[in-house]
Amino acid sequence: MTKFLLAIHVLAAIIAIGPVTVAASMFPPAARHALADPHDQRAHAIVHNLHRICRIYAVFGVVVPVFGLGVALNMDVLGDTWLIVSIVLTGLAAALLALVVLPRQDALLAAVGTAEAAPAPMAATSAVDAAPAPPSAAHRATARLAMSTGVFNLLWATVTVLMIVRPGSTTGA
Repeated sequence: MTKFLLAIHVLAAIIAIGPVTVAASMFPPAARHALADPHDQRAHAIVHNLHRICRIYAVFGVVVPVFGLGVALNMDVLGDTWLIVSIVLTGLAAALLALVVLPRQDALLAAVGTAEAAPAPMAATSAVDAAPAPPSAAHRATARLAMSTGVFNLLWATVTVLMIVRPGSTTGA
């Protein structure tokens, strides 16, 4: 039974968490591009699809810790420090995704929808207009989202390493 639960746990992590980490990482630059060119329908579709991937796979990602707990119970390692740290980091990653990453993506999606109705930007006509402008609110929002997404991905990478290395494990690995 342990091997079955472990196989489901690992497959669920690859199939559910992998797409969230990739799509969430791709979202900030895609949103930046969509906001920079409000008339690019392809850019808007990409942003919407990346957000949909994040939302849907985040729901499926719940399976990962559920089967992970089943594996831990069968292996009698539920009290091991490496597993407790992994559980805490998984909870932090899930909270970060649900409370920060997805809501910020929602806000940027709304901004992309608003930018869609805006007129096309005018080209700079003088040397004063050509000077670099300070970062816009949208650029700052995408930068904050990129940072939050990076932390989310770092948490998952740490959990993955802990699952492989398992400090103090008796498997000899």
